[in-house]
Amino acid sequence: MPQDMPPVGGYGPVQYKRNLPAPGFRPTTLLIGMGAVMIFGFYKLGQGIKEQNEYAREKMWSRIHLIPLLQAEEDRDLVRRHLADQAREKELLGENVKVYNSDRYVRPTFAVTPSNITK
Repeated sequence: MPQDMPPVGGYGPVQYKRNLPAPGFRPTTLLIGMGAVMIFGFYKLGQGIKEQNEYAREKMWSRIHLIPLLQAEEDRDLVRRHLADQAREKELLGENVKVYNSDRYVRPTFAVTPSNITK
């Protein structure tokens, strides 16, 4: 029996690959999308940091402008306490006794203690 031979010119090509589309986006599309999201996020982060810095600057300047007012209030309170102490000393001792050897004003220090101590 004679052997079968291929036809003249050979057989046609055999399709063994599957031509299916890749699922999802292409990697370049994903990278571009992620980059855009990251750039937007960093932009918003920068805007937030600028806003926080502006709030901190505003807070600092408001405190700086309030310092004279608070100092004046504290000075008025110290004068009131000083005059009350002098009146109390005069009532108890009969005259004002100088505690210090000089006439220089020494700012008093007060320690506020609670009236009731709970354990």
